[in-house]
Amino acid sequence: MNRAAPRSIDAYLKQLREELTGADPALVQDALYDAEEYLRAEIAAHPGKSEADVLELIASTYGAPDEVAAAYRETEAKVAAALRTPKPKAGGGALRRFFAVYSDPRAYASLFFMFLALAVGIFHFVFAVVGVSMSLGLAVLIIGVPFFLAFIGLTRVIALADGRLVEAISGERMPRRPLHPGPKQSFWARIAEMLRDARTWTTIAYFVLSLPLGIAYFTIAVTGLALGLSLTFAPLFEIARRFGWLHVSGGITVDVSPAWLGSAFLLPVAIALGIVIVTSLMHCARFIGRAHARFAKHMLVMGS
Repeated sequence: MNRAAPRSIDAYLKQLREELTGADPALVQDALYDAEEYLRAEIAAHPGKSEADVLELIASTYGAPDEVAAAYRETEAKVAAALRTPKPKAGGGALRRFFAVYSDPRAYASLFFMFLALAVGIFHFVFAVVGVSMSLGLAVLIIGVPFFLAFIGLTRVIALADGRLVEAISGERMPRRPLHPGPKQSFWARIAEMLRDARTWTTIAYFVLSLPLGIAYFTIAVTGLALGLSLTFAPLFEIARRFGWLHVSGGITVDVSPAWLGSAFLLPVAIALGIVIVTSLMHCARFIGRAHARFAKHMLVMGS
């Protein structure tokens, strides 16, 4: 059954959204932005024609909603297949699967993100708290309203950049385009629209929550890596010192090595435990990267 051709931009976007039902929310947001940007630009370029006439003309160039949706789905599938991380070979037992994490680039990227998350969280938290506080404090003045608009605009830009970082780390599809501002509105209409938009508040909440999450991620990464590397390499240095392969010169030295380093039995146990801790941290980092990506998508992406 053929659907009636859309006679307005809103009808076109509604049909396009319906045709993309079940697609990734980030893809839907990008497709709606591109379509609305193109449609409004074409209508502005033909001031002598009605919106319905321009849409009828565009149907032969840009495409009907179902054609545009199919093109986006096809392109997205090709890009996803090209960027997909190769799956490890099946078999080899649990031990091989456990250590296969070292061949996954997403694990390294996620571990790097855990170290970076503290700095990002501090920036997001300070930006959100200062922005909201100053918006409320300046609300009684004329400058308060434009300050709020600028704050929300910057919030959306930073959220878009944060989404690209999350996608690069985890591979989770995030928007390449922001939410479209829509048709030109009056100053106060824009304010009301921002206040009604749930993504305004979920984005600010995401920024505030970035700090405690960043502290947790950073603590896990530093503690796990320090403990694992210490248990792995301290025995190796001790073995090298005992066999005379490692010499410390330059004055009087005091042996402050832990007592367990003197045990021939505990040295290999410590090395094995250190390797297990570091490997487990890599698995934990990969899990955190995926979980944070889903959380970020839920908070930042329209319709997720």
